[in-house]
Amino acid sequence: MTGKIAYNQNFLSYYSGMEAEIFDVAVVGLGAVGSSTLYQLSRTGAKIIGIDRFEPPHTWGSSHGETRITRLAVGEGEEYVSLAKRSHEIWEEVELLSGQSIKTRTGGLLIDSGQDPWSKHGSEGFWDRTVRFANNQGVEHQLPTHAELMNQFPAFQIPPSGKVYHEREAGFLRPELAIQTQLQLAKENGAEIRYHAPVLSVRKSKDGFHLQLENAEVKAKKVILTAGGWIKDFLPSNELPRFKICRQVLHWLEIEPGITDWASYPVWMWGFGPQPEDFIYGFPTLDGHTVKIASESFLDVGHPSAVVREVSSEEQDFFWEKKINGKIKGLKRNFVRSKVCFYTVTDDAKFVIEPMEGNSDFLFVSACSGHGFKHSAALGEVLARRIGF
Repeated sequence: MTGKIAYNQNFLSYYSGMEAEIFDVAVVGLGAVGSSTLYQLSRTGAKIIGIDRFEPPHTWGSSHGETRITRLAVGEGEEYVSLAKRSHEIWEEVELLSGQSIKTRTGGLLIDSGQDPWSKHGSEGFWDRTVRFANNQGVEHQLPTHAELMNQFPAFQIPPSGKVYHEREAGFLRPELAIQTQLQLAKENGAEIRYHAPVLSVRKSKDGFHLQLENAEVKAKKVILTAGGWIKDFLPSNELPRFKICRQVLHWLEIEPGITDWASYPVWMWGFGPQPEDFIYGFPTLDGHTVKIASESFLDVGHPSAVVREVSSEEQDFFWEKKINGKIKGLKRNFVRSKVCFYTVTDDAKFVIEPMEGNSDFLFVSACSGHGFKHSAALGEVLARRIGF
């Protein structure tokens, strides 16, 4: 998670202007990572400000849609296991402070149909890597047999070649509530927050950095840029291809009564083919009437502004035929609703945490490559320390 990214002098130029209030740190972008970073910084006594072009939580970025899976043994990389573990501890601390229920433990299944080599998030042999990391890192888990899985969770029509990993500590997070709660705690700790304030530029000044907003100016000694897909508004053109913006669609399908008890299901992920898109994941029902299920897409649309927010009936039909039909029982072909978000993705699906032009006082964080929310609480803590607090 280290490296160097260059950007031109036009972007980072010296600024001298009117004397203004100077913050110790400005956090730009208050989604999953930004809100946790602001909260962690607010605990240090530093003078901090959080800035966002919208008013989080909102539906324009990567951190909405009711639920996000959290798990400890992450096949994307063994180095992420410690972040996931620490995040679980922080969520529990935040819940105690706020009285909110952000994390729900349901257990989690990782299913591999076992018929083709399966890669996910840049990792070949994702199921085998997950099991290996769980063993190495002491993550409590079981490997149910095919018969045991079919008996307990009959909705899954897994072939006899299928492999199953069951993790006890997995579950789901409520992303909107997590962001809202951390921002509220940050404000209670003295953080200033400005919403509906797109940052147009960041320039080096004699005493830190000058942030030009649409209708205001902010000065800070240090900056953490956690703008998600909008990182592409701050990087030079030669760096832009490094970050893909990939539209994702979430579906809520109506439950078919009498087939299975969806309320008792864990969170689950299922790889059924050799391509990264040969994948579905889902959740237990939260309303008793629908189940949230989604897949993944890695088609680059270029920029968050280019993400199509509407979901067509043709997309829903394709999802049913290619992802659900013949694989999942207990659901009707009735899409109660569908929502759109996006991933910001690198080729290796790793996180990017880097200094701008080697300047350790100006960090940027993106992408989280579609598996970041579960780590976001710990990432905020890491960033607060890395920036010097």
